[in-house]
Amino acid sequence: MEGLWTVFCGESDCPSGKAEPCTIDFMFVTQPSSCISHAMIICFDTLLVVVFLFNVIRKKPSKHFRGATRLQMVSAIFNGILGLVYLILGIWMLVDKLRLSRSVSPLHWWLLVLFQGLTWLPMGLMISLRGKHFPKASLRVLSILAFLFTAIASCLSLVTAIFTKEVSIKIALDILSFLGASLLLLCTYMGYKYEEIDENLCTPFNSEANGSSTTESVVIITPFAKARFFNKMTFWWLNPLMKRGREKTLEDEDIPKLREEDQAQACYLLFTEKFNEQKELNPSSQPSVLWTIVSCHWKEIFMSGLFALLIVVTLSTGPLILNTFIEVAKGKESFRNEGYALAILLFFSKSIESLAQRQWYFRSRLIGLKVRSLLTAAIYKKQLRLSNASKMMHSAGEIMNYVSTNAYRIGEFPFWFHQTWTTSLQLCLALIILFRAVGLATIASFVVIILTVLCNAPLAKLQHKYQSKLMVAQDDRLKATSEVLVNMKVLKLYAWESHFKNVIEN
Repeated sequence: MEGLWTVFCGESDCPSGKAEPCTIDFMFVTQPSSCISHAMIICFDTLLVVVFLFNVIRKKPSKHFRGATRLQMVSAIFNGILGLVYLILGIWMLVDKLRLSRSVSPLHWWLLVLFQGLTWLPMGLMISLRGKHFPKASLRVLSILAFLFTAIASCLSLVTAIFTKEVSIKIALDILSFLGASLLLLCTYMGYKYEEIDENLCTPFNSEANGSSTTESVVIITPFAKARFFNKMTFWWLNPLMKRGREKTLEDEDIPKLREEDQAQACYLLFTEKFNEQKELNPSSQPSVLWTIVSCHWKEIFMSGLFALLIVVTLSTGPLILNTFIEVAKGKESFRNEGYALAILLFFSKSIESLAQRQWYFRSRLIGLKVRSLLTAAIYKKQLRLSNASKMMHSAGEIMNYVSTNAYRIGEFPFWFHQTWTTSLQLCLALIILFRAVGLATIASFVVIILTVLCNAPLAKLQHKYQSKLMVAQDDRLKATSEVLVNMKVLKLYAWESHFKNVIEN
């Protein structure tokens, strides 16, 4: 650690002025020219970059906005020039150091100035000119963080200038950065207050004359359709719906429509296209419905399988990390600070496990929804083409069972397919880890697992038997209900109500 700080700070660059390696002493944080102060500024610039990239990822779709105001133009010009000054000064310091000493060490001076320029230039321009396209809350957080940090840095620089009675370039840039951050804060809170144009102003005048209404023609599509990678992985696209549900009770018009590729029509058209392709490849045999469904959604099935595999891997790393923790607690460290490394590794492992599990569940259910939609549409289309003889063979109850039960079970297949092989793989990995820990005693647990499976087999067969009987009973019930409804229409048609009433009563 001391060598790293020596490379970063140099041999005699500590605030004390002593010719000795610079150590981590946080007493020098309040001195703007100290190495530790520069390191903290670089870390905070990194935080600003992360928040800025987060805003870029969550960028809202563009709407109609007015042109830039005078405040925005002043902020963009000031912060743009300030960022360029930082960049040019940082490059000049780096070139000068290479020319004089042929070494980049110490890093903290030129790296600080260069990093400030790389942070301030894009952030200042984007917030000043394009800030209205970013989410309001996170944009305000970014501007407040920049304002507070530059305020602290400029105050420390002013105090140093007063005591030393010297004004350096670093102090001047700190004060100018505070002015730039103040302009960004004003742009965030004042510059975009009345920027958005009413959508009705962009509507043609003849829309109402033609009887068309803008409110009726607007269709709300789910944000998942245009969500980017980060939004999809963290389910950030659900936030607008959650926020609306917190404000009021959700109604039908508040629920957005599905993506075009998730709608029943698109799923059915893709299914028929793949089905016809298989029929053309092999005209002599009937194409398999199962493989047609797999060919339609193999990419989604593969991606959900990757997340399922990631869950198994992260679950298996947990016992290994805990075992290593025990060894470290006994004093058997492989390297220094191994405990901290294991804690960080365990945190990231569990975070990835949770993220992968949510994605696996969501993607598997989404595939199941699309499969059920296309099967329901296919059953409906097939029913319309049934002849009278076929209708005698397939009752309305059977067709309803196809839609309500069979299509649902086939839709659940993608989830349970991955559940099957991941459970087997997880069981094998668990036995390997257990054998590594306890040795031959693993055989006892393996025997217990086999006995559990054997005991569950008769119960599963019994459940399947009663489930089949239940489906037959549902078919008979629906058939009887349909027959009653048809006969009621006949009684109403011929006005036989009183006659049958007398027959029933007598």
